[in-house]
Amino acid sequence: MNIYFLDTYALIELIKGNRDYARFINEQFRVTIFNLYELYYVLLKNEGENTAKEYYFKFLPFSIEVKDKPIFYASKFRLKNKKRDFSYVDALGYSIAKMENFNFLTGDREFEHFQNVEFVK
Repeated sequence: MNIYFLDTYALIELIKGNRDYARFINEQFRVTIFNLYELYYVLLKNEGENTAKEYYFKFLPFSIEVKDKPIFYASKFRLKNKKRDFSYVDALGYSIAKMENFNFLTGDREFEHFQNVEFVK
């Protein structure tokens, strides 16, 4: 069974009910607390505090601990790809996905042709 690492874009598309993301709702997936931080911010700004908290806590059980090794890997990855201007959170998520052999689910075009990426717009 595939395990997906959902970036914040993917989380938002799931919440919005994007039909292209609907097939992932029953898959196993993971996020980090940093994705939840971004999600909370976006929802707080656009939908209000109640909705932001609702989804933060809904996805919190899928959050995995961030260890040192992925942080080091993500920093090297981001530096190596500095022309693409990946965010710290996306670089970390992609690195965790790659290291754990998860598929990185995103709609961010910068990742479209990378290994272990499931690109869905």
